[in-house]
Amino acid sequence: MPDERMSADTPIFAIAVAAELAGMHPQTLRQYDRIGLVVPGRTRGGSRRYSQRDITQLREVAQLSSEGMSLPAIARLLDLEDEVRTLRRRVVELEHELRQERSSRPGVRVFAAGTTGSVMAVPSGRRIRRSTEIVLWRPWVSGSAASDEDLVADPDDSER
Repeated sequence: MPDERMSADTPIFAIAVAAELAGMHPQTLRQYDRIGLVVPGRTRGGSRRYSQRDITQLREVAQLSSEGMSLPAIARLLDLEDEVRTLRRRVVELEHELRQERSSRPGVRVFAAGTTGSVMAVPSGRRIRRSTEIVLWRPWVSGSAASDEDLVADPDDSER
């Protein structure tokens, strides 16, 4: 039965096994570690331990190298891939936080600034006097197509 704590980042393969899985010589893996290209985890005794993600990276390095890409260029590419992966995780977190925030505050939120510069939330349906307040921000919410004119109107306007 597989350990539930195991992931693609769990360092489990010794250098000889990792080299065989990646189709490389162990000395190549040591060189990549020295230059910081693919850096494996270490045991308490200092032995290298490679994860499944490391093996995948080693195979990618071998492919790119065989296509003529330099090791510094490959290192930069791997750094950028890591950064993209991190940013994608952050976007998912932020989208989740935004959904939670929106669900906790239903309805259209309109903010206005008073003549003194104070900012206040305006209740839905309230008309704002143009001469004293200005609408600053109103998020678009699907299904609510109120125009700015509906939200910012002169209460003395008799045509409405």
